[in-house]
Amino acid sequence: MKTIVRVSLLLLLLPLCFPFLVSSQAEVQSDAMNKTFDDEVLNNLAGDWTLSRKMHGQDSLSTVHAEWVLNHQFLFIHMKEQSNPSQYEARVYIGYDTVNKKYIVHWIDMFGGRVSETLGYGNREGNSIKLEFNYPDGLFHNTMTWHPESKSWTTLLEQKDQKGKWSVFAEEVLRRA
Repeated sequence: MKTIVRVSLLLLLLPLCFPFLVSSQAEVQSDAMNKTFDDEVLNNLAGDWTLSRKMHGQDSLSTVHAEWVLNHQFLFIHMKEQSNPSQYEARVYIGYDTVNKKYIVHWIDMFGGRVSETLGYGNREGNSIKLEFNYPDGLFHNTMTWHPESKSWTTLLEQKDQKGKWSVFAEEVLRRA
């Protein structure tokens, strides 16, 4: 019985010993609840798109729908390749870590949990956002660039091989549907 009382007392007093942890977490939660993620570049991606992809010498088309979700904290992107049956489908959530000042990406696709466990991180430079994923089989970059003059997007997907050499994995162009 004394052990239960001691553990209960310890649990009650623990937050008093580490007020900065409680305060910091509360500030982050308050920040997320009171501010939306408003990104002048990513705002241009919301809507419906047709994606043209060139990958390993093959061309394909996908439909893309993007919208702000979860209290405007993430841009949700659903992409699906148009062949029947579809050869690729992904659901992507792009948010922003206000503490570390970087984009964070949850990329979930039809290849399952192994590659989907990897979070992507990135930074913006001008109209480009360069995302990096440290996948189990190596580094992968996805550089998304907004072109205001044509109101289109391009993405350059690159992978690093075991010898450290970067190569183009795919190139994509998104145009309004």
